[in-house]
Amino acid sequence: MAQTILIVDDDPTQRRLLEAAIQKMGHKTVIAGGGREAIDIIEGPEGQVVDLMMLDLVMPEMDGFAVLNHVRTQSPNLPIIVLTGQGGIETVVSAMRAGAVDFFVKPASPERIKVGIANTLKIQALQGEIRRLNKRKTGSLTFGDLIAESPKMKQVIRLGERAAKSNIPILIDGESGVGKELIALAIQGQSDRAGKPFITVNCGAIPENLVESILFGHEKGSFTGASSKHMGKFQEAHSGTLFLDEIGELPLDMQVKLLRALQEGEVDSVGASKPVKVDIRLISATNKDLLTLAQSGKFREDLYYRLNVFPISIPPLRERLEDVTLLVDHFIQRFSIEESKKVTGIASDALELLVNYQWPGNVRQLENAVFRAVVLADKEQLTIDDFPQIAAALGLDRGSAASSETTDSADAAGLGSGAHGSVGATGPANGAIQAIDRSGNLRRLDEIEGEMIELAIDTYSGHMSEVARRLGIGRSTLYRKVRELGLDKRA
Repeated sequence: MAQTILIVDDDPTQRRLLEAAIQKMGHKTVIAGGGREAIDIIEGPEGQVVDLMMLDLVMPEMDGFAVLNHVRTQSPNLPIIVLTGQGGIETVVSAMRAGAVDFFVKPASPERIKVGIANTLKIQALQGEIRRLNKRKTGSLTFGDLIAESPKMKQVIRLGERAAKSNIPILIDGESGVGKELIALAIQGQSDRAGKPFITVNCGAIPENLVESILFGHEKGSFTGASSKHMGKFQEAHSGTLFLDEIGELPLDMQVKLLRALQEGEVDSVGASKPVKVDIRLISATNKDLLTLAQSGKFREDLYYRLNVFPISIPPLRERLEDVTLLVDHFIQRFSIEESKKVTGIASDALELLVNYQWPGNVRQLENAVFRAVVLADKEQLTIDDFPQIAAALGLDRGSAASSETTDSADAAGLGSGAHGSVGATGPANGAIQAIDRSGNLRRLDEIEGEMIELAIDTYSGHMSEVARRLGIGRSTLYRKVRELGLDKRA
């Protein structure tokens, strides 16, 4: 994938040679003829897109060491490779101590330049992913860490940044897989609660008889099986943020208790003699229309208005396709490192394929599709053949044998499109359900039903609540059919 590299050298000949070699590798270049010009670029708008600096050490007015010291202070995460005509050990050691990650002795061969740049960018990508994971773990992820450039997502980010400045309750709505939890994490990371606990509760995944205990806690002996005291999620989130995902799945009786907890700022543990004060920032999320549920009596109207003080709607990926290219590049970098693969990018026609797809499973589906492609790829660039299901859904026939082979390999490895949490079904290879068999007879209903469920599981990346909603059945019915049709064994 193309990166932007800043070349800093006062020698026009050296600049041209480096520029030609780097552009041949497929990267973009920015040119600076001296140290002061390089600093102006780094501190200006162009500096936001520079991924690597190649810096000559010996220059008039402002030499490379002065630039190194300045950049290390202002942009500590920018990797710098130094260029020197003097290969002495003292010069190299001094440059490394000043913050350089590698060095080239001029004139460097094209192969040395290629290997040096590739290794540096790979290390930088790994460090960036580690920083992002650490920020997420410590509750300090910010909107600057999110990958989004589309106008609609910039509006979401603007709203999130405003919401982070107060303690106002927030309701995030959007389809499954759009990244509601990431927005919630970024709101906390830019608020005065950054670094405090961030507790996530999926209201749709808790058995009804355990909702009260999990949310509010229980005392020892308060019910059969309560062998010890349990601190609820509200108390775990004290001083931090409580993120209630799929809030629309919360039972009505628990909605009453949640409303009281929000109004009074205290929770009643099961079996406790007195309430406990809690200080939390509440962020809720839903993929349903809560107002419609409230009007139909399936969700408390007073709780809806209590939660919906500051609404944020995240658009589906099909409405912000400008972000697909950025996300694909990010996922390729991430999974290439995690899986120790030498995938460096994606072919233009394959990228066009992904951009033209509607992504019903949103970012989660895109992530899983790239993960599968990277794992199965045997070339440095991903091609259309690495996305057989997407190609089939768009009507591109890349050869049934190749598609079948790829799908079978993925299934054998347990790497269906839902590799990060799906049942693992792959669904019909061409995205369509056939009602007539090869003999011209109608197929059995259970066969068609099984394929429909498989297709839905694959399309929505194994998110069973979304699969059940799209199929118009309850989740318990869906799990029962998965068992009865043997889909769990097949997975």
